[in-house]
Amino acid sequence: MSEKRTASVAQLVELLDTLRKECPWDARQTHASLRPHLLEETYEVLEALDNLDEETGEGVADLQEELGDLLFQVVFHARVAQDAGRFDLADVANGIYDKLRLRHPHVFAPEGEDVVQVDGPDEVIANWDRIKKQEKGRDSVLDGIPRELPALAGAAKVARRSAALGFRPEELAVGLTEGLATTDDFGKLLLALVVWGQGQGWDAEDVLRGTVAEYAQNVRGAEAAATADSLDLADADAGTRQKYWENQ
Repeated sequence: MSEKRTASVAQLVELLDTLRKECPWDARQTHASLRPHLLEETYEVLEALDNLDEETGEGVADLQEELGDLLFQVVFHARVAQDAGRFDLADVANGIYDKLRLRHPHVFAPEGEDVVQVDGPDEVIANWDRIKKQEKGRDSVLDGIPRELPALAGAAKVARRSAALGFRPEELAVGLTEGLATTDDFGKLLLALVVWGQGQGWDAEDVLRGTVAEYAQNVRGAEAAATADSLDLADADAGTRQKYWENQ
């Protein structure tokens, strides 16, 4: 199986080598010119996932095809970089391999240490964010979240990362979630809130973006205050975290 995977990827790389030499369109592509194609293929993968029935397997052929198109974009960008003498596909693969080993200390023991013990998925995510922060030399667990993300996607990322510090946005108003039993119910609630906001003259995207920015500012403030006291909030107890949060 391993040899088959290696041969298949090598075959794709060789195909692109030929296209870059013999096809006028492929030969002139750059990272910038490929950007819309990468975006389009990403959305087509998401659409295939939406249409996939994981129990019956219906739609799996479409998903396989769209993943292939997306893989081609990755290989293409790596080839463009290779032609410029910057990096190649091997560098990309080695980079993600090393990163995943480092960020899974509960699976792969750090050099000279024992495997890290975790209680469940939430602790795995918390460790991931902590290690990433250390790797990048970042001041906050929120650093690196793209500003271009839609407000809802940005809100989900900010909430997930801040949870590693024990922080969570305010609870929903009592009664707002009554009767919600399915994702369909949840979607209808979100849609109803968007429509209700429009009636008040509020744009849901702008309002959520502003609220998330305010919440993120408080998270960063608590982190900065703790750092000034030589404390990592990720390692602090709940009472200590709450103290820093309330001071924002």
